[in-house]
Amino acid sequence: MKHLITAELGSLIGYAAAFLTTISFVPQVYKSWRTRDLSGISLPMYALFTLGVAFWLIYGMLILSMPVIIANAITLVLSAIVLILKVMQQGSR
Repeated sequence: MKHLITAELGSLIGYAAAFLTTISFVPQVYKSWRTRDLSGISLPMYALFTLGVAFWLIYGMLILSMPVIIANAITLVLSAIVLILKVMQQGSR
């Protein structure tokens, strides 16, 4: 019974961490989309970050961890939006 409670608590912590880290990207995406001002965004950093998130998603799929899968799938979409906007901004210069 103790192991079950620990597993449930672990899942709860995983989902809480996934929610908080994923939702933290929403203000940046919203501001970037609304203003189209990405001058403060580093293209290499966002490219590497987005690639890293894609690998975390793959990892989550390999270990069948729903908190990791859900969080990284959503974060991948959000970071890809910012990355695409940044690339488009760079291309228009």
